This record gives sequence, C-alpha cells and structure tokens, in this order.
Amino acid sequence: MNKPVFKRVVLKVSGESLSGMTGYGIEAEMISSIADQIKEVVELGVEVAVVCGGGNIWRGIAGSANGIDRATADYMGMLATVMNSLALQDALEQINVPTRVQTSIAMQQIAEPYIRRRAIRHLEKGRVVIFAAGTGNPFFSTDTTAALRAAEIEAEVILMAKNKVDGVYSADPFKDPTAVKFEQLTYMEVLNQNLGVMDSTASSLCMDNNIPLIVFAITEQGNIKRVVLGEKIGTVVKGSVD
Repeated sequence: MNKPVFKRVVLKVSGESLSGMTGYGIEAEMISSIADQIKEVVELGVEVAVVCGGGNIWRGIAGSANGIDRATADYMGMLATVMNSLALQDALEQINVPTRVQTSIAMQQIAEPYIRRRAIRHLEKGRVVIFAAGTGNPFFSTDTTAALRAAEIEAEVILMAKNKVDGVYSADPFKDPTAVKFEQLTYMEVLNQNLGVMDSTASSLCMDNNIPLIVFAITEQGNIKRVVLGEKIGTVVKGSVD
C-alpha cells in the first residue's frame, strides 16, 4: 500500500508522548520524532490537524484532587496544551512543514483564534493545524476536543497516538499479564466495558458523528504513516465491527 486511505485526519497526541520516557516536560528527541512522522504523512498529500494533550505539564483532574477549583485547574491544563502545541509547531517548522496553531482561548500574540473555516482553508493549503487550549471550556478533556474538531472539520478519522501501549486492551497490560489486545471494537463496547480509550463524552461524540478512531503506539518511527496507508496496526474503534 503506497496510497493513503484517508484524506483528512485528526492526530491526537497525548502530553505523555511528548515527554518520552521522562514522564514530565517536553523531550526534544521525542517531539522531533513526532514532527518527522507528521511530515511523512503531509508529504503523502494528507491534510493533518493535531490536538495536543497537556498531561506532561499539568492535569486538571489531578490539580482538582489537590484542592484547586476544578474550573481553574482545567484552565491551567488548557494553557499546558498551548505550550505543547507551540513546541510541536516549532519542531515542524524547523523541518519545513508549514504549521498554524489555533487556540480556543484568545491569545493573539502567539497564536490564531480557532475559526473553523480558517482551519479548513489552512488544511486545504497543505498546512498542519494544531488545535490548542482544548474546547476553551472547563470540564472537557482534550479527547473531547479531538472528537469535536474532527466533526467540525469533517475529518475522516481520529488517530490516537499513545506513548506506552500499542492499542486497546481488556485491562492494563502493565498490571495484568492476561490482558488481551483488541483489533476492533465498537464505541458501545468501549462505553459498556469502561475500557478507558477516551472519556465517555468523546466516545459518544465520535459514535454520534460516525467518526472512526485508531489507537496505536507513536513510539515506533513511521507508525503514523503506516496507519494512514491502511496498515492494520493498533485497534480500530467505530460504530459497528466488520
């Protein structure tokens, strides 16, 4: 397979994947690797939008558990995603991939505001668009942001890049040696079995808008390209199983 099976994708990159093995902050080698993989996909003619998580810097839920007001903690998490997005933009532009960051919270000195039509126009011109600051509202995760933006820009699929696992398992494979990896799942199975692929709001949004999800490991170089070319890696989640 040398032709992409998708024309427009949303790549969801977790904050942890940007921190590499350190688990915190931004690891230059890892972010360069992700940028290289995105460039490979762009060179195939695929339109790529990216949603970055912020867990490598700050988690709203963890902050809330420590006594910070939940809304405040979530806004802090949104700012963490902006930092990650700017770092990824810089890594992409250093390898000559034109990139735009759009934020859901206005900060015009460093990024464009999120405007749906402008985002689509950037994609049509071959630019990578990074959606930062979540949905702009507390109580919503970056998984929900990925689902929402995918629906808005009419992306064909969400590619969920993971740092530690290579798909969806029946249990935590690091804690349960009997955990089984799934090749395909429905969104209803994900919700009913509480598999933790993405939060229930994001899963429901994808299910309602018929947006498939592919969960795979980003740690192996070239995996994003393999997924876009239709190679069967990771786990596919969609409305119904073939």
